[in-house]
Amino acid sequence: MPHHHTTAQAEAALTAPGAPFAVVRGEDGRLQYASGPRTLREFVEATWAHGERPFLIGEDGTTYTYRAFFAAACALARRLVDEYGLRPGDRAVVAGRNHPEWQIAFWATQLAGLVAVPLNAWWTPTECAHALDDCAPKVLLVDDERVERVADWARRHGVPGIVFHGEGAEGFEPYDGAGADPLLGPPPVEVRPEDDATILYTSGTTGRPKGAVATHLAQAGAAVGARYQAAAAALERGAIPGTGRPPVSLTTFPFFHAAAFTSVYGVMSAGGTLVLMRKWDATRALELIARHRVTHYAGVPATALQLLDAAGGAGLDTLTNFNTGGAAAPPEIVRRLTAEYGERVEPRNGYGLTETCGGVLAHYGAAYRRDPGCVGRPTPVTETRVAGPDGRALPDGEVGELWVRGQSLVRGYWGDEGATAEAFTADGWFRTGDLAVVREGGRIAVVDRVKDVVVRGGENVYSAEVEAALHAHPAVADAAVLGVPHPVLGEEVACVVRLRGGAAVTAEELRTHVGAGLAPFKVPAHVRIQDAPLPRNAAGKLLKAELRALLRG
Repeated sequence: MPHHHTTAQAEAALTAPGAPFAVVRGEDGRLQYASGPRTLREFVEATWAHGERPFLIGEDGTTYTYRAFFAAACALARRLVDEYGLRPGDRAVVAGRNHPEWQIAFWATQLAGLVAVPLNAWWTPTECAHALDDCAPKVLLVDDERVERVADWARRHGVPGIVFHGEGAEGFEPYDGAGADPLLGPPPVEVRPEDDATILYTSGTTGRPKGAVATHLAQAGAAVGARYQAAAAALERGAIPGTGRPPVSLTTFPFFHAAAFTSVYGVMSAGGTLVLMRKWDATRALELIARHRVTHYAGVPATALQLLDAAGGAGLDTLTNFNTGGAAAPPEIVRRLTAEYGERVEPRNGYGLTETCGGVLAHYGAAYRRDPGCVGRPTPVTETRVAGPDGRALPDGEVGELWVRGQSLVRGYWGDEGATAEAFTADGWFRTGDLAVVREGGRIAVVDRVKDVVVRGGENVYSAEVEAALHAHPAVADAAVLGVPHPVLGEEVACVVRLRGGAAVTAEELRTHVGAGLAPFKVPAHVRIQDAPLPRNAAGKLLKAELRALLRG
């Protein structure tokens, strides 16, 4: 008979002194794991032990076992050090779609002691050039589609590159993964916990993207955090952590995004398999899930809803876990999952940012089903505070800005002391810019971005609540809520809605539907219904500035 732990029991069992996730306070005042890897080099070296288990399966069927992956990453790392003359601290750009070689390139940089700079694969040449000027890389590791976007910059600055999936180009050598000797290992460089490991550019929903710099210790904390959440979820459902077959995960987050790191770290820790897609397509996802007997789906809420639509209540027979991240998950996801698959598939969502190296709060299983509007509880090395305007902690149940502090936080923004000082307090708290409230059991709900709250006649309207109500209407495929100026009230609530294929509903019907469950001042005064997809960034976050411009027009 399995013994189900409460959340508190699971946390205590996993974090007690001497337990795998025991916690100590570091010299900087932040919590950190007492044991486990201190660098990403240490983390990836341990995965070699998974041997001939499949690790990466490309969409064309190309498969790398852990041993073959590690040999390829070591060979590329040695090439970067020996042939390219790169030294610890040099930046190396990684830009491409979700191909197996993306992971080989990324881990090669970590084995060589370089700072990996994953670029947003959706960016234009101009956007790429902004980031390249900012971080000044010494090498560009790109796929065939990205070469033309960075080639001009590379030529002007005399920076060499390696191309995956293609012939190479002027100044770019083709990647040759052949002849990777599994016994040679990584280059003999020292990688220390305090060294920089990654620069990830923020999604830039406000102004220009900033380069968030994470040390090895921070990224290692994120890697252990992913393992902790898997262990805690197992205990809560009455299983023994680390037993059962390793996960086979269809991880659909773009690899350059922080949410992907959380998913990838979790899979690698367990010796699992990553099934890759170079471009999202719900029908194709269903085929891959069936072909590879996928157990874990991970993606942004928009693609999660599309997958449920495509499956239509069938065709996800092998799935045991359904994870969303990257953007706020409408409660509709877990409601539908439960209605269509009962309790067989465990739902999970969470909360994290580029600045926290991915997920630092997680919500799963029965607790998620009971309260689908939450993002869960923090990892053992993450402290949270819901702060009032003066920075003091507010009582549970009151809305304030979410602040976080802990091992997996970045050390600041690359070359931008002003932005760093604005975002971080002197004692290490990061101001997230998100409004949150602590609910029962210490679980946190995020209700809006600070700057997106609609203040209507002195009343605060939080977009997450109104969006959840809209998503619950059967005709609605996607919804965004925002404020538009009003001469008397200051602002009015507006929404932009995309309907499901073949569905029909009027603006008045949608307003009636929202008004059935919410106060009149929260009901959208303006409803725009459109066929086109709502504008979102690569992380699945709504681009509300574009929507405001649309509504003004």
